[in-house]
Amino acid sequence: MMVQSTRGGEMVPLSVAIARGQAADGGLYLPPRLPPRPGPWGLDLPARAAAVLRPFFAGDELAVWLDDCVRESFTFPAPVRWLDGDDGLLELFHGPTAAFKDFGARFLAACLARLVPAGRPTTVLVATSGDTGAAVAAAFHRRRGFRVVVLYPDGRVSPRQAHQLGAFGDNVTTFRVAGSFDDCQRLVKEAFADHELGRRHGLVSANSISLGRLLPQMAYYANAALEAEACGRAPVHFVVPTGNLGNGFACLLAREAGLPIGRIVLATNRNRVLPEFLRTGRYEPRASVATLANAMDVGAPSNLERLRARCADPAAAVTADWVDDDAIRATIADAAARRGVVVCPHTACGLAVLARLRAGGERGHWLVAATAHPAKFETVVEPLVGHPVPVPAPLQALLARPARAEPLEAALPALAARLA
Repeated sequence: MMVQSTRGGEMVPLSVAIARGQAADGGLYLPPRLPPRPGPWGLDLPARAAAVLRPFFAGDELAVWLDDCVRESFTFPAPVRWLDGDDGLLELFHGPTAAFKDFGARFLAACLARLVPAGRPTTVLVATSGDTGAAVAAAFHRRRGFRVVVLYPDGRVSPRQAHQLGAFGDNVTTFRVAGSFDDCQRLVKEAFADHELGRRHGLVSANSISLGRLLPQMAYYANAALEAEACGRAPVHFVVPTGNLGNGFACLLAREAGLPIGRIVLATNRNRVLPEFLRTGRYEPRASVATLANAMDVGAPSNLERLRARCADPAAAVTADWVDDDAIRATIADAAARRGVVVCPHTACGLAVLARLRAGGERGHWLVAATAHPAKFETVVEPLVGHPVPVPAPLQALLARPARAEPLEAALPALAARLA
């Protein structure tokens, strides 16, 4: 398959787009619109992942490796947990770093391991607002030929997230940037725009600007929609907590592929650029605001460029709402007391938005994407639910390791010097 930049640049094969990350003209690679398909989709998550992805990889040099990449990546479940007859959670936090980013990061690593020539040093540069960096670090940890450089905003991730980010060592270097996530994301984009810097260090992207990370995220929405259909709950509607819009855009692509998915509603925190854009049609990026749902603290969501390029009327394809920290706290407490489920602050944003939809008369079967394990945010969650949150074994193992993150100024010359 050939893909093209959102800014109209040259068309390249999908494998080239995955290896590059960002298009040469500064845009994001976007696959062509494919006709909806009736299946067959397979019977489990790995089989459905391969079925969803195969048309995108048709004719590409990675096609022969697709099944292997899927088998390496989708080694943990994405179960649906119905809270009652109509509302449920799509649990995406059962991977090695307890966040939904594990699916895409592992698939990208499997692809790049087959695309990068042996002996060519490659630097995976990633900005993170909390979860992406750990997922990418885990996916590339100790992979021969790869170096990982993680940038995160100093003081604006949870303590356990910060420990995760700095706990890998070996081929992973972590920098705590003096600034916001938007500053980290800007540094990554500036680094890729500097072609000499990119050539010297073999830079590749692992943020959701990479199709290698975005496309596999379609799989868990496909799997959940098909499971809902099998138990008489189709079409299922989704509320997707989102910051950079990659996860929400993947859900839109899954619906476009012909899966039985109804409405898609984005949930954000006080960083409400997406809801305001969909309401007014004006894109007004701004400095991000720190919230309890820190992984969504994004003031300039990159994948909005893909949404605008894909949809003549974005507001007809997807809607959005936002909640503040008080609503996040109240939702965490209510979910534990009334529904017996403990959720992270990001998932709480989704549940709060779903509660508003229900209060407004919305009917049907709805799933909220549960994007991270609540144990990663124990300082927020545990006082609200009144008891400790058990820590998953993979997260425990990382927390037991020593952690180190080096300070970094939010300026490209400082990053270039450290890369050297």
